[in-house]
Amino acid sequence: MTITQVPGVRVGHADDQVAKTGCTVIVTDKGATCGVDVRGSAPGTRETDLLDPVNLVDQVHAISLAGGSAYGLDAAGGVMQYLEEQEVGMDVGVAKVPIVPSAILFDLAVGDPSVRPNAAMGYEAAERATEFPVIQGSVGAGAGATVGKVVGFDAASPSGIGSASITLDNGLVVGALVAVNAFGDVVNPSTDTIVAGARNLETGEFLNSRQVLREQPDPSGLAGTNTTLAVIAANASLTKAEATKVAQVAQNAIARTMSPAHTMLDGDTVFALGTGDEKYDVNVVSDLACDTLEQAILNAVRVSGA
Repeated sequence: MTITQVPGVRVGHADDQVAKTGCTVIVTDKGATCGVDVRGSAPGTRETDLLDPVNLVDQVHAISLAGGSAYGLDAAGGVMQYLEEQEVGMDVGVAKVPIVPSAILFDLAVGDPSVRPNAAMGYEAAERATEFPVIQGSVGAGAGATVGKVVGFDAASPSGIGSASITLDNGLVVGALVAVNAFGDVVNPSTDTIVAGARNLETGEFLNSRQVLREQPDPSGLAGTNTTLAVIAANASLTKAEATKVAQVAQNAIARTMSPAHTMLDGDTVFALGTGDEKYDVNVVSDLACDTLEQAILNAVRVSGA
């Protein structure tokens, strides 16, 4: 199952498969409490400061994930336009302002760098958002995603969008969606084996990015060209502080499955949404967030054919 198993969460993609770029929109029908944790050192984000627990805004209405590097932040404007037409947003008296935090990843070196997600693509993705299982693989924000760029893009493995969810007997549902575009390799933590990453162009075998870094400590992966973007959703009542903690703990899934993780060359960003009215132990929500994100990351590279 995918993140849309969480009630009130819908997901839509829009992309250009020729240019290898796109965007993915997570819509929260009734709004959701949101927290964020930025762990990588080369992020590209919009409207994340307002998610700080000390700041005013308490509900978000969608999250936009996009390729196109910083240009892709424009996609959020189209998401806002779509939501405004549906009369969804924060009521400020004279208008309803949709709150749409967003984050981007770098895919300009994979397809056509002159084509980037824009407002029209963001609108299309939001319009397509459904509660059906998320389409995974090289679609949406993951259309141009790759992993394992320690010796450059030519040796990298294809990646994309992955999603997963877990439902407990007590009714708690936690889901994850991720766009995997990492500098390092993706490792299955159950077997400690590389499942996607940098390959030897002659033999096709995985190189082991950590080992390459130790032998050649001047990596080819350029700053800002790698980022893993994730969204956690739970049908739980969370404060902004609790949602932020869930996002922080969920970053452990990136550390479990990526080698190396959270480098100066990555912009890893995790959002966490609380969509429900019932209280659940935040430690349980956080633990499930880790497990679902771990599975979503593995799904992203598996479905993309790495």
